[in-house]
Amino acid sequence: MPTLRFVTYLAPNMRPVYEFIAHAVAQRLGVETELFVGEAYEELVDGRAQAGFICGSPYTQLVQRFPNTVEPLAAPVLKGERFAGRPVYFSDVIVRRDAPFTRFEDLRGQAWAYNEPSSQSGYNLTIVSLLRRGLGPGFFGKAVQSGAHQNSIQMVVKGEVDGSAIDCQVLMVEMRARPELAEQIKVIDVFGPSTIQPLAVSTALPESLRSEIRALVTELHHEPAARKVFEHGFIEQWVAVNDASYDDIRQMWAEREAARFHAL
Repeated sequence: MPTLRFVTYLAPNMRPVYEFIAHAVAQRLGVETELFVGEAYEELVDGRAQAGFICGSPYTQLVQRFPNTVEPLAAPVLKGERFAGRPVYFSDVIVRRDAPFTRFEDLRGQAWAYNEPSSQSGYNLTIVSLLRRGLGPGFFGKAVQSGAHQNSIQMVVKGEVDGSAIDCQVLMVEMRARPELAEQIKVIDVFGPSTIQPLAVSTALPESLRSEIRALVTELHHEPAARKVFEHGFIEQWVAVNDASYDDIRQMWAEREAARFHAL
C-alpha cells in the first residue's frame, strides 16, 4: 500500500499527539505513514493527504463543497469537569491580567485578535457568540488576523490587542509550557462548547481500513505510552465520531448566514 499521508491543520503545540497517532497507525496496520503541515483543506479531497487533523468548521465547509469525500473517525475527550466526558471544547476569552475588562461585553470598541477566518474556536464561534448575545457586527474597534492561537496570545500579552478567543486546549498547553502566562493574562468569558476537531480520512480509503484506524485510535488510551503522549494535550481518550457529530457547527454557520454576518 502507498504511504498513508496524515496532514495537520491544527495548532503546532499539539503536533506531538498527532505524530504519535500517525506512528501508531504505521506500527499496528503495517503501512508507511508520514505527517505534514497542511496548506489547503482540499488536500484531503484531491489525494495529497489521506487522513487529517482538521478543525470542525472547515470540515463542515469542505464536505458541503465536496460531499461524501471525507469522513470523521475519532475526536479527543479532554480532561476536566467542563468537558463532561464529551468530545467538545471551548473558546476562552483572554485579556491582559492588568486590563479593566471583566466580561466579553466590556470589549466593545476594543482591538481583537483572531487566528484565522476558517477557525471554529477563534472566529466562527466569536461571530456566533456576538449574534447570540445581541451584539452583532461592528462590535470591535478593529479585528486583526494573527495567523495562530499562539500568536494571538502573544499579541494580548504585548498589549497589541485587547482580547482574543483561544482554543481552550491550546491555551492549557501553552500555560503549562509557559507558567508566566498566569501572571500576564486572564480568562474573562467562555464561548461554546463546540464539537472538537476530528481525525478525518478520505473516503477513497477502503471502508475496512477506515474502520481499523477508528478502532485503533479509540483504543490507544489503554496503553501507557499513549496515555503519556495524550497528557501533553490534556486528552483522556479518543472516541468515535461521525459526520452528524458536527451538526452543532453547521447550525452556527446557518445562524451566520441567516444574519448575513460574514466577517468580524
